[in-house]
Amino acid sequence: MKRLLVALFLMAPLLGSESGHGAGSQEPSILWKWANFILLAGALAALIRKYAGPFFESRNQAIRGAFEQAEQVRAEAERRIADIEAKVANFEREVQSLREQSRQEMAAEAERMQQITARTVAKIFAQAEMEIASASKHARQQLKAFSADLALELAAAEIRQRMTPAQHQTLVNQFTAKLGSVMKN
Repeated sequence: MKRLLVALFLMAPLLGSESGHGAGSQEPSILWKWANFILLAGALAALIRKYAGPFFESRNQAIRGAFEQAEQVRAEAERRIADIEAKVANFEREVQSLREQSRQEMAAEAERMQQITARTVAKIFAQAEMEIASASKHARQQLKAFSADLALELAAAEIRQRMTPAQHQTLVNQFTAKLGSVMKN
C-alpha cells in the first residue's frame, strides 16, 4: 500500500500535464481525480486500520467489562432479593411462632395464677377456721366463766336467804379457827 501511494505521488506531476479538453483548460484530468481519490481512500484506510482496530477493541473490552459488572450487580441484587424474600417468609413464621409462644406463656401464667389463688384461698380458709375455732373456744371459756359466776351468785343469794345469823356466826368462827391453825404451822 505504501508503494502504491509513493508511485501515485511521483506520478502526480505527469498526470497533471495531461488534459482532456486541451492545453488551455484548467480542469484536472480524470486520472488525477482518481489518483487523489485512491490516495485519500488509502490514507483513510491506513488511518482506520491503525487507529480504529485498537479503538474498537478497547471499546469492545470496556463494553464487555460493563456487561460483566452489570451481571455481577444483577447477581448480587438477585441474591439480596432472595435473602429479603427468605427473611420475609421467615418473618411470617417467626411472628406465628411468637404468637403461639405468647399464647402458651399466657396459659401457663393463668394456670400459675390459679394455683397461687387456690393456695391463698386455702390459707385464708385455714386461717379463718383457726380464728373461728379460737373464737369458739374463747366464747366457751367466757360462757363457762359467766355460768360459774352466775351459779356462784345464785348460790350465794340462796345461801343468804336460807342462812340465819347464828349459822353465819358459826361458819365465821370455824373459818377463823382453821385459818389460825394454818398460820401457826
